[in-house]
Amino acid sequence: MGKLLQQFRQYALPLFLLTAGIFFQLIVLPSSIPYSHYDVLGIERLASNAQVEDAYQKFESRWNSGKVIPKIDQFIKIRYAFEILTNPIWKRDYDHFGIDEHLHIIETLKVKYKGEIFSKINLPLLAISSYGSSYNKLTYTDFASNIRKTKVWLIQVYSSGSPQSAEFSNSWNNIVNFLDGIVDTAVVELGELGIASFLAERRYTGQPFFRNGLPALISFPPNCRNLDCCFRYDGDNLSEDAVIDWMTTTILSLPRIFYYSKESLGKNFIAKSGQHKVKVIFFSRTGQRALPFQRKAARDYHDYASFAFVLWQDEDAPFWFKKFEVESAPATLLLKDPGVKPIVYYGTWNSSSFINIMEQNKHHDLPQLRSITSMELGCDAKGRSRAGDDSTAWYCVVLSGRLSLQLSIMRDVMRRVHKNLVDYGSLSSIKDDFSDQGLAAVALKEKRLTLTWLDGELQSTYCSFYLHSETSYETCGPRRYADIDDVPLLFLVRYRRNSTENNLKGEKKKKSIWDLSQDVEDSNLASQLVARYNGSEDVSEIIKWISQTIKDGDTRDLPYFRTQTPELIPENADSVLLKSIQGVISSGGMKKRLKSINTSIYDHVTDPRLGPFMLLGACLSFGAIYLQKNQTNSQDNKDESKPKRQRVKRTSSSKNRPPSITDAIPKDAEQILLPDSDPDSD
Repeated sequence: MGKLLQQFRQYALPLFLLTAGIFFQLIVLPSSIPYSHYDVLGIERLASNAQVEDAYQKFESRWNSGKVIPKIDQFIKIRYAFEILTNPIWKRDYDHFGIDEHLHIIETLKVKYKGEIFSKINLPLLAISSYGSSYNKLTYTDFASNIRKTKVWLIQVYSSGSPQSAEFSNSWNNIVNFLDGIVDTAVVELGELGIASFLAERRYTGQPFFRNGLPALISFPPNCRNLDCCFRYDGDNLSEDAVIDWMTTTILSLPRIFYYSKESLGKNFIAKSGQHKVKVIFFSRTGQRALPFQRKAARDYHDYASFAFVLWQDEDAPFWFKKFEVESAPATLLLKDPGVKPIVYYGTWNSSSFINIMEQNKHHDLPQLRSITSMELGCDAKGRSRAGDDSTAWYCVVLSGRLSLQLSIMRDVMRRVHKNLVDYGSLSSIKDDFSDQGLAAVALKEKRLTLTWLDGELQSTYCSFYLHSETSYETCGPRRYADIDDVPLLFLVRYRRNSTENNLKGEKKKKSIWDLSQDVEDSNLASQLVARYNGSEDVSEIIKWISQTIKDGDTRDLPYFRTQTPELIPENADSVLLKSIQGVISSGGMKKRLKSINTSIYDHVTDPRLGPFMLLGACLSFGAIYLQKNQTNSQDNKDESKPKRQRVKRTSSSKNRPPSITDAIPKDAEQILLPDSDPDSD
């Protein structure tokens, strides 16, 4: 039993290769290689149109004469091959790319005409259709010049004789419109053999083909110049929703915008997206995914706003109207400062219109002073003013405090201050108004004045820098004790550009790396004067204080302020967005690698050379085992005969050899003791 098991192990590999090779040749290979329409007609491959017609006429003459009555299956195959190969577009697609979209009709007709005679079959079997796309058509020259640009491309490969391409045309029109401004789109007809062959995949024979048929969608990411880095859409669903989701998720790595119900919107979205962000909520009646420009806006404006979707249902209409004053869908809702009336836009938007809405509403009504907004708001010591580089002095009024009810009340007060200054009048009419409200209104309209608020808990270092006092812990930093009140404080920073210092900096020649580092450290290009407000919460009193401070700041000159201003701490990015982007990148790359492996395995399995290789491997394995066994038997025979020859040789040579100490001791031998030896020493 052990010997039999040993032999089985020895022959396991060649037996496996032999079995696999036979199975591949008899089962796998015939099922993976479709029959050729040229073989059906009995002519050589790539035969001309005239040869195809001659071959069919021979069949037809025998059928009409009554000499041969074809079976239904046989007649349908022959007639089908004739119609495919006599249509110039279908023949081109079949010869060059192996495309045959009508093949399913054969089985349908077999079932339909089962039991009938061939003369009852309605001819022609196939309906001829024509489709042409009017969108951006690429030639080989255009493709070579355009695809090298740093843009994302989506290319559709189609055939003018393809019914599936014609069926996809409406969806393609919508896809192009939705991706407009985000992705460049183009189409390639199979008649452009050069570019169509380049975009196709390759069989083991070198023939180009499109694995999933037509239409084929191929996307080239930025700076991708070959097929190794491109992406092919291999989904069965060619709906516009599925294709757009593939483009925005896999290719563009744009974040998804999730749907929320009326129960989950407040606790899972509004409460978790951070008070420093504007809330953008889309109300949809269809429940479709976010459009590409919406997802692009979610990525581009994720530092300013958070995005969500809500499926509109008529039974929930009273709830949405009472909560956010939304009357119907589609609608776009923007939630800004706490207590501020929601902004509602009705209808659908295109990309440019929606970007304009976001630019107008990306800040709160009272903007928040943050790491990403300080330069934009002009509240930065690096010399950046909203009024431009020619402005000598500008001002930033900052309301600082911990997120609390008291801060919300003061934010509402400052919003009313801002509204009064905006509504005071046009700049031309109040240019020479030196009243308490006029000075502040002019400065605001000239963009020399900004009103903003600061999160004193998050920006504790920055807050303490400007409000350094014994009671600053009531405003800056985390709440240390439960009985400590939150006290929002208002202060104004005057920035005055030091032109002399700046000119010296520009003229100073950098002599070493130490000079470079000194310039980086000494980055405050404007002097700063801090004025703290100690008055009431009355709007008019605050405006009067702002105007008086501006008046003093425009007339007084102070020495250059060299103390380095602390940097603002960046707020945490939206965790949902980051997880979505990271998930898209990791899953997209992993899916592409797995699909590539599966495709490679499938291509090797259907390679007709695989069977002969396995049979050859089996023969070589059997031969190697046979040679090894012969060598082993020969060696065993040598080992058995070798000791006999040695014994014979030793016996013959010992006859003439003199005795030695190694020979046997004679029986009559005696030991002679020397005089000085001790017999008992042993």
